Amino acid sequence: MASKGDFHTHSTASDGRLTPTQLVELVASQGVKYHALTDHDSTEGIAEARAAAAKHPGYVLIPGVEMGTDIEGAEVHMLGLYLSPDDPDLQKMLAHLREGRVGRGYGIVQKLRAMGIMIEWERVQEIAGDASVGRPHVAQALVEAGYVDKVADAFDRWIGRNGPAYVEREKMTPAESVQCIVERGGLACLAHPADLQDLDALLAELKAAGMAAMEVFYKDYPPETVERLHRAARQFDLLPLGGSDYHGIFGNDEPLPGDIPLPDWAIERMLEYARTLPNRELVQ
Repeated sequence: MASKGDFHTHSTASDGRLTPTQLVELVASQGVKYHALTDHDSTEGIAEARAAAAKHPGYVLIPGVEMGTDIEGAEVHMLGLYLSPDDPDLQKMLAHLREGRVGRGYGIVQKLRAMGIMIEWERVQEIAGDASVGRPHVAQALVEAGYVDKVADAFDRWIGRNGPAYVEREKMTPAESVQCIVERGGLACLAHPADLQDLDALLAELKAAGMAAMEVFYKDYPPETVERLHRAARQFDLLPLGGSDYHGIFGNDEPLPGDIPLPDWAIERMLEYARTLPNRELVQ
């Protein structure tokens, strides 16, 4: 049985396969009631998703975003929930981050071509469509051209953080992204933290910056990882949230929205906290 909450999903507004409308339809069909759309550096899909959500009584759409940030040797992703898409300062910042994604995508393609992997930048742009180019779009071009069988293989072999075709882009630090989210009335949540080094030190820093939550019940984390992260959440007084990180591009093994062990009590705690936010008018 699916959880009634999923606070981490993606649409074609960034690097997901489904349009916001299609994603809402899928999420609703899974029995998820509380759903956050968290496209990378973009809230462009929120308006369409809201229109689709209005057709499902009892369905609550939470406007969000996922920001990529940097620490030495690793990339840290931060979810911002209950952010207003109408905030002009937020949109200016996200537009700047998306510009950096395009430059990185082009740089990755050029590195691949220098290695003899002859995919076309124009094709990557076609795959991305109206969304800002991300690494999954490059990965899809690699699958399409027959260089790998799966999107995940492209990350493992070439375009992952330590891959030979990886290209850096301008990012904020994790603490800066937390401050940005909090200053704009939202809830900051650390995404998929299991593989981060020195997690306790990072959590202490981000808690001090105003972070309120971390993903504990993430995607396909095994029970022992969930328990370890849950202990960390308790230690730092962080809300234990969860998400499927659904993109629809990773094949049959990809968990569907809501296919996470996120318990009802964790959702209720999050909703109670959200009602204290400056953007509490977004809470239903």
